[in-house]
Amino acid sequence: MNQPSFNGTGVALITPFKNEAIDFDALENIIEHTLKGGVNYLVSLGTTGEAITLSSQECREVLTFTKDIVKGRVPLVAGLFGSNWTALLKQRVQSYSLEGFDAIMSSSPAYNKPPQEGIYQHYMAVQEVCPLPIILYNVPGRTGSNMSADTVLRLARDSQKFIAVKEASGNMAQVMQILKHKPDHFSVISGDDALTVPLMACGAVGAISVIANALPTTFSQMVDFANKRLFHEANALSNKMLDIHDWLYVEGNPVGVKGAMELLGLCSRDVRLPLVPLSKNALDHLALELKKSDFLS
Repeated sequence: MNQPSFNGTGVALITPFKNEAIDFDALENIIEHTLKGGVNYLVSLGTTGEAITLSSQECREVLTFTKDIVKGRVPLVAGLFGSNWTALLKQRVQSYSLEGFDAIMSSSPAYNKPPQEGIYQHYMAVQEVCPLPIILYNVPGRTGSNMSADTVLRLARDSQKFIAVKEASGNMAQVMQILKHKPDHFSVISGDDALTVPLMACGAVGAISVIANALPTTFSQMVDFANKRLFHEANALSNKMLDIHDWLYVEGNPVGVKGAMELLGLCSRDVRLPLVPLSKNALDHLALELKKSDFLS
């Protein structure tokens, strides 16, 4: 299988809303904003895309629209999640049209906290029916269970379908174990914006970012510097964004980044229940941090 490259900056695209409906005009503007900012690939319907609040029809519409706007300019990843039910995820993989996409990304099963063997068998069942390469997604803060380094490495060795892991555990030692022992075809991608530079110093190839929805140029430049081993320059840009990150997550993701994008004039901060829009207090603090870093006048 020819493996696509997912080095550099990926963006976990938000799904903008207007009057509770998907705002496709805003989505087109955001896609163009990120591409103009120099990102290397896009992830549609990840966690930041609020895919779990969209109907199956809406998910299909977002995927088709994104593919049609991008027109092959960068690689595309489809976020596909099955919550805590492997059979549901397999059904989605088989029923969604993935033409024009280069990979899928899927988190480990949520809620029922499977053991490592269950996580392994879940992914192996999915890869049997998936026509595309798969990016594993370890985000224990959401799923309720950590996918261990041993499980990630076992999957990477047992199927060439698994090409990378988006690591958002925050456990540097675990990530370093994966980087040390991974097969050559397999990559590690940062799933935590604030830890991207240190993870890249250890061997990660880039990040799938939240903040790059709003600040694609700065984030992409930071990743480019890190890829060139220019860590002094990369750290300077990382520090420029550092105090913004907490305000992006204080009331949930993508609540915060949508607040930032409203401040920057890119879209409204509307979200779907059970999320609620960023509060005025948090929005004011976020605006202050954006101004301090010269992202907002």
